[in-house]
Amino acid sequence: MKKTIRDYDLNGKRVLIRCDFNVPMKDGVITDDYRIVSSLKTIQYAIDHHAKVILLSHLGRIKEESDKVKNDLEPVALRLSELLKKNVLFVKETRGEILNTVVSKMKNEDVILIQNTRYEDLDGKKESKNDPSLGAYWASLGDIYINDAFGTSHREHASNVGIASHIPSGIGFLVEKELENIEQVIANPERPFTVILGGAKVSDKIKVIENLVTKADYILIGGGMAYTFLKSKNYEIGKSLLDEESIEFCKKMLSQYPDKLILPVDHYVSDSIEGTGTLKSLEETSNNDMGLDIGDKTIHLFTDLIEKSHTVIWNGPVGLFENPSFQKGTKALCKAMKKVDGKTVVGGGDTASAVKKLGYQEVFTHISTGGGASLELLEGKQLPGINCISDK
Repeated sequence: MKKTIRDYDLNGKRVLIRCDFNVPMKDGVITDDYRIVSSLKTIQYAIDHHAKVILLSHLGRIKEESDKVKNDLEPVALRLSELLKKNVLFVKETRGEILNTVVSKMKNEDVILIQNTRYEDLDGKKESKNDPSLGAYWASLGDIYINDAFGTSHREHASNVGIASHIPSGIGFLVEKELENIEQVIANPERPFTVILGGAKVSDKIKVIENLVTKADYILIGGGMAYTFLKSKNYEIGKSLLDEESIEFCKKMLSQYPDKLILPVDHYVSDSIEGTGTLKSLEETSNNDMGLDIGDKTIHLFTDLIEKSHTVIWNGPVGLFENPSFQKGTKALCKAMKKVDGKTVVGGGDTASAVKKLGYQEVFTHISTGGGASLELLEGKQLPGINCISDK
């Protein structure tokens, strides 16, 4: 078990909290503050326990000088001030005398936000490659380090692994919740346990399938990746997405787990992604058809299994939800989650975007804030940003 923020006396301590404020922005305006809101509990806890709170986060990728303007964290500091109902002082540097002075003058319950940690990537990717001197410098600013950035926990950066290697560390409430709802749920699911996998390519989910096929009762396969499985069974898939290199893997999985891997039996097709859908059985599919959503019989098959489950984990939309013509399957699965007597967990990334866009975020027990990190947990991997945290 890893230490949490609750395991430390924070009174008067400088507490470095690595957050994930990598929020979408347009023209300097935040368009979705979900990730900011998700870290408020940890930040507020530190304030309530009289800490001096120092926040770090990245925003976007910094490859050249021009990237700094659009990925400036100042709008985040302003939004945080509104949400916390207190001033959050924004420090425009990632290191140096100004930052050192601001930190040295902090009083209990003060909150500062340091500039985008990836500004340090302009000079040899010091943040992203976990430069030892950078990690040591940031650690010198604090007494305790708390990782509340689940979305970057699958990366070994100076702002997580680098800092944690120098000072006492723990996880925040957001990371704790992510681990409870993904890692621990997989380890001890209430059954029946159903996994829904969608998205484009089988190759992106091979390790997930290998890890979960022995743990889950059912794996429902939709989205573009379903067509590689269907091709491996010699179905005509027309112009649908095909991951040629994964055909043999699909054959192997279907032969070993024929009752666990559940494939579509019909689908909505079109001749282009901008088109409208025509419902067809698999047998009716022509070589000019592109499968873009699961069909009505598949929806019934999938939702029946979902509604009978007590644990459901979902990673990857089952249709091209960006086009309203191909939202039906993803929307139907969202509705089915309402009837699940147990935990329903959504991996981050496109699935979380789909659920929010369609207005079903309140239906789920947990929506992950990290697509890549949640995917690696589903693969059974250890996350560097968690492993580096002090043990209880």
